[in-house]
Amino acid sequence: MMTLLAFDWATVGIKAGQLILCLSILVVLHEMGHFFPAKWFKCRVEKFYLFFDPWFSLFKKKVGETVYGIGWLPLGGYVKISGMIDESMDKEQMKQPPQPWEFRSKPAWQRLIIMVGGVTVNLLLGFFLFAMILWVWGERRLPVQNMKYGVMVTPISEAAGLKNGDMIVSVDGKPATEYYALTRDIILDEAKTLQVKRNDSLININIPEGTIRKLIKGKTQFVMPRSYAIVDTVFPSVNVFSKDSLYIGDRILAVDSTPITFYDEYVKEKLKHKNTEIALTVLRNTDTVLVKAKTDSIGAIGFYVDGEKLSGSYSQKYDFLPAIPAGIRKGWTTLVMNVKNFKLLFTSKEVKASESLGSFISIGNMFAPKWDWEVFWSMTALLSIVLAFMNILPIPGLDGGHVLFTLYEIVTGRKPSDKFMEYAQVVGMVILLGLMAYALGLDFWRTFFKK
Repeated sequence: MMTLLAFDWATVGIKAGQLILCLSILVVLHEMGHFFPAKWFKCRVEKFYLFFDPWFSLFKKKVGETVYGIGWLPLGGYVKISGMIDESMDKEQMKQPPQPWEFRSKPAWQRLIIMVGGVTVNLLLGFFLFAMILWVWGERRLPVQNMKYGVMVTPISEAAGLKNGDMIVSVDGKPATEYYALTRDIILDEAKTLQVKRNDSLININIPEGTIRKLIKGKTQFVMPRSYAIVDTVFPSVNVFSKDSLYIGDRILAVDSTPITFYDEYVKEKLKHKNTEIALTVLRNTDTVLVKAKTDSIGAIGFYVDGEKLSGSYSQKYDFLPAIPAGIRKGWTTLVMNVKNFKLLFTSKEVKASESLGSFISIGNMFAPKWDWEVFWSMTALLSIVLAFMNILPIPGLDGGHVLFTLYEIVTGRKPSDKFMEYAQVVGMVILLGLMAYALGLDFWRTFFKK
């Protein structure tokens, strides 16, 4: 069980700050997507709130006919439109005859536009942010063809039958082109087979059952790029050198006289030398030097090899105009990923809701431990797409539920009764609150109790 004293509260504060700012941006813009169409169609908007305000508000001010406010419960936000059955459950208003300024008195097509406004804004925001991220920072790429030494296996991929040096050619018959998409595609497409080049032969490897679940639980890559053991970073506080030391650019050639070529060979060899002193033969520039260091309980001596950089990863830059269609493609890919991920919750034997669902604690942990604007805007773009997808689900209480009933009315010419809408709203809210409580409970269990 984890105690409160075990947390790095400075890091928690930074992540929480990023999460709250991100949610504030997304919620305000989403609600504007409802607010402005409502005003265009002459609906009265009674409230516009960032976050929910049960019992009291942190701030509120009435401007014209609308009360603008900030609630204390950061689980979303809302606009209260007169004559609309929503989370406010204002039954007294619904008992009165419809007024011209009310939502329920407007034509179905106007109500539909009002309801899809929030989702539309979130989709457009996600596309826009991805485009601006690509323009400002670019996109990390590592074509599989650049990995000329093949892959370095992890315990998961080794159990699946891969070996160090294998070159992945295809996944379920689709050519493998991008390393950073490889693990994601294996999970989301529930891949069954890999075709790899081993030495001079092409072989088919069946991905065993349980692999996808291991990848999700471990939050790890299926494989890593294979590279030489060339030092990229040294962590001085970890190392106890007794002869010379390691420097960036050093290439390790041997461990205690055992020759090595690739980093995976070093990893295998170091496990034989736990809590002892080892001698490393190192190529430094054009000289061969001997470095001695004390290892820890797993044989490590505190340096990092960047296999991705050594394999030819790079940042693809975009000019402003090309970044726009590239951002739209990235946003669309993100939306498709969310649809596939949601589908897996109901169709896959390996994807468990108890291991995949999370609340704001899980989302907050995805932000950087130090304020990083690239990570912040990337997360905001991702969550904007997620919010759009989740809100359009045909569940009463969400925008998608209202859209479903409005489309039914347009197609059949029959409008669901106010009583039916009230009951549907209650059912939807119970479902949503139950899911939120379940996800929050899972996060508390993982954070405070699960070892």
